[in-house]
Amino acid sequence: MKDIISKYRPDLKPFEEIYRHLHQNPELSGQEQETAATAAEHLRSLGFEVHTNLGGHGVAGVLRNGAGPTVLVRADMDALPVEEKTGLAYASTKTTTDAEGVTRPVMHACGHDTHVASLMASAALLHAARAHWAGTLVCIFQPAEEQLDGARAMLADGLYEKIPAPEVVLAQHVMRMRTGTVSVRAGRFLTAADAFDVRIYGRGGHGSAPHTCIDPIVAGAAVVTKLQSIVSREVTPGEMAVVTCGSIQAGHAHNIIPDYCDLKLNVRTYDAGIRKRVVESIRRIVEAECEAAGCVEKPLVKLTYSTPATINDGQLVKTLKGAFGDYFQDGLVESEPAAASEDFSLLATAVGAPYVMWTFGGVDADTWDDAVKRDVVRELPSNHSPFFAPVIEPTLQTAVDAMAVAAMTFLQQRK
Repeated sequence: MKDIISKYRPDLKPFEEIYRHLHQNPELSGQEQETAATAAEHLRSLGFEVHTNLGGHGVAGVLRNGAGPTVLVRADMDALPVEEKTGLAYASTKTTTDAEGVTRPVMHACGHDTHVASLMASAALLHAARAHWAGTLVCIFQPAEEQLDGARAMLADGLYEKIPAPEVVLAQHVMRMRTGTVSVRAGRFLTAADAFDVRIYGRGGHGSAPHTCIDPIVAGAAVVTKLQSIVSREVTPGEMAVVTCGSIQAGHAHNIIPDYCDLKLNVRTYDAGIRKRVVESIRRIVEAECEAAGCVEKPLVKLTYSTPATINDGQLVKTLKGAFGDYFQDGLVESEPAAASEDFSLLATAVGAPYVMWTFGGVDADTWDDAVKRDVVRELPSNHSPFFAPVIEPTLQTAVDAMAVAAMTFLQQRK
């Protein structure tokens, strides 16, 4: 495998420039038009059958190379509404208008630019090395992962009516790890995510006469406080669950009690039973606190998005660990499950295919080693930080090689 990868890996300088361009020109979820065009044009230049505008700006490229398994590899494309503070020469200064009409700064604070550039290079490598494998390679460039609805949108748009259904589904993600390293683990990898918009209805009035009103802010504060008891008192000790109130908004003046209070809640879990109980508890607590406050009508509890946990297939991981171990040797490291979430698994479960996602590092080696020595790794910028900036090399080559090794491991190998 090392000989094949070394022989057919393309010159990465052009892909490093693509990475810099993508980093400097990020696009929010649902707005990935230019990023998608860059990926689609590259796939066309290699002779892939290309489908565009899937579930928004999704791109699918198909390379048929004789009889054999169909392997799908995926990269996400969207950026985040974060103001970049890295100080890089190619830092983003972009702003855009979001879906709600608000002007936001935009940054690739989760490394999706790395994912796009590396999958483009991996596609070139695998195309050049097609004498060494047989089967069908599908490259997916997915929109709107940060909103956790891009994969579902592509499926709803008839993805598997246009391309072959995969037998194996693969993805990778850059993380706060030492550059040049990769990690893959079986079972629990990423959490399920559920988000709720809650509106508590009160009765507004003058701030000097609270006895004539029903204060939705007080009720909302009680809800936020009580929600913290779910994990500590209703979830089995040792089981993972997170309940977060990310936003509480109500009123606009010092002396006015408003009519309503809005909360935005986020839930992360692994176990389906725990997930069900936490969600039921949220509804129960919100309704009970509103009733206790004498609210004028029942609260609104609206599920705004939901995605399942990412549970890596054990057999795929076992096979991939062997391949990565042979290729990366000491660069294959251990990692822990993360409380982040993804919608990637839907591309596999929609057709009953096994899947695996692994991680690779983007932290400068000297910076990482120093942080380990001083026990301050937790202080290094992580995904979604305005300071998150993977070093370009050897991060990009590691990602290119990892995806190519993984794809060739599950395609039919030719001697």
